[in-house]
Amino acid sequence: MPDTLTTEAMAPPDYVQVIDMAKGHYVSMIVHAAARFALADHLASGPKTAAELAGPTNTHAPSLYRLMRTLASLGLLTEDSTHRFHLTSLGAALKTGAPGSARATILTIAGDWFWHGLEQFPYSVQTGKSGFEKTFGMPVFDYLAQNPEKASLFSETMIGIHGQEPAAVAEAYDFSDVGVLMDVGGASGNLLTTVLARHAAPRGILFDLPHVVTDAKPLIEARGLSDRIEIRGGSFFESVPSGADTYMLSHVIHDWSEEQCLTILGHVRRAMPQNGRLLLVEMVLAHGDTPHPGKILDMIMLVGPGGQERTEDEYRELYKKAGFRLTRVVPTASPVSVVEGVPV
Repeated sequence: MPDTLTTEAMAPPDYVQVIDMAKGHYVSMIVHAAARFALADHLASGPKTAAELAGPTNTHAPSLYRLMRTLASLGLLTEDSTHRFHLTSLGAALKTGAPGSARATILTIAGDWFWHGLEQFPYSVQTGKSGFEKTFGMPVFDYLAQNPEKASLFSETMIGIHGQEPAAVAEAYDFSDVGVLMDVGGASGNLLTTVLARHAAPRGILFDLPHVVTDAKPLIEARGLSDRIEIRGGSFFESVPSGADTYMLSHVIHDWSEEQCLTILGHVRRAMPQNGRLLLVEMVLAHGDTPHPGKILDMIMLVGPGGQERTEDEYRELYKKAGFRLTRVVPTASPVSVVEGVPV
């Protein structure tokens, strides 16, 4: 018998692999509980037992111990011989305010309102319509507008999910000849401030809904860019301000139906000078069977806001319909690319 087994021989049977795919929500539920009970915050000052944490977390001590033991098996905690749990470096990422916004992201994507929308996934596949809208009776962004706490958490979630992208975009695309860069639908200003911090020449305009940009001013001030960035509130479905030579939309176009995308891009086209540039920061899908995180995100777009991810050819066609010509797709060190276009 050979000493080494082939990869194929070591792989679990096919049925085990597909069942494991379906069990992903087990881990999601467990990690969400860690975030909800703020266990990383409670352990930040030092190790504690489940009994010591039961009161502050309003939990049942034996059940909390079982949860923490499971979290230790996932590498978020470690248990010593006295049954005290220590925070690992992985677990420390769950602290409130830790770099990467993991806690806010988990509270959103594994939270109740998000799950209730995902319950309608079969409906979305059958109809092509938003499962979130079926669940809540309104589009997901209208729901967030009516729930400011969730909206604020959602903005932080976008930083968590797309955390590696801003630096990668700022590195991959040359913004040095941009005069004024408008980030349309720029939320907290994370991408815009990252780009301007790296490129000294451009000034910036952050444009998003008034209730969304309320989270932007503290971030802009903290990054020392208040003198270079102007904040404007409004809806890109009604109009987009003029005053920039380059218009950037990051993870905006993927949210909406083609008709809505053409409305948004139409407003951008009217605001833009003839020598301007359009930059879409999106996950450009690979053809065929090639794995890509955008293919999973595409399913969330279907059931969530009702949008979609696209291939380069599909972006080229969308640009043509909106009055632009796709000039190039610039890959980055993250899953997103910069889809560049110019007016025609």
